Amino acid sequence: MRSTVERRDKIIQILYDQGKVRVDELSEKFSVTSVTIRNDLDFLENKGILHRTHGGALMRKNVYEDHTIEEKQKIRSAEKQRIGKRAVEMINDGDSILLDSGTTTLEIARRIHDKENLTIMTNAIPIAVDLTNKKNVNVMLTGGTLRNESYSLVGPDAEEVIRNYYFDKLFLGVDGIDIELGLTTPNPMEAQLNRLMVERASEVIAVTDSSKFGRQSFSFICELEVISTIITDTKLSEEYEKKLLKQDINVIKV
Repeated sequence: MRSTVERRDKIIQILYDQGKVRVDELSEKFSVTSVTIRNDLDFLENKGILHRTHGGALMRKNVYEDHTIEEKQKIRSAEKQRIGKRAVEMINDGDSILLDSGTTTLEIARRIHDKENLTIMTNAIPIAVDLTNKKNVNVMLTGGTLRNESYSLVGPDAEEVIRNYYFDKLFLGVDGIDIELGLTTPNPMEAQLNRLMVERASEVIAVTDSSKFGRQSFSFICELEVISTIITDTKLSEEYEKKLLKQDINVIKV
């Protein structure tokens, strides 16, 4: 299973670089049959990642499209607010928290009240600004290179800061969750920072609306097995919820 996931991830990377792939070339590159490659391409087409053509496939642009934070705030805002409110209930006095960038994690920051002695590190400028007005919250920014689309900080400087600390909880926003392919996001630098966040947190809590399930974005973050809890909305299907529960993931629908 792992080799299949890795091969499909590499196929996506080739698609991203070249815009198209051919079955015969992939078969030779990965030393597998053309039938196996066709199955891979059919699988990725069903995920909305590519468009199958005769003898190959073309990349669909929306797989790696990275919307601005202003655009994302307009999408499923009510669901994100409910998710943010529920996530705050999981924060205890004295916790050290990592808040990933994103509109759903911003809703968490906006709802942090009446908590004592919190330390919160984030790579998101909007989250840091919101938290400056909260009492009893020690706010830490990662530093790094600013991404204009998301107002988030990424890169080696941000990674170096996070390596110096350990956290009780990470609240992680994602653009795609798939049972086999794990958690994904459009930007490779954001994904790399997210992977380091996962390593530095005792508990990883994914916060995302139900539209992200069964989707895959361009950059791999981590496998599902590292997630302890997922907070999402009530539109998540029972079928997908059962699959998550089989992975020993606590699912909270609000």
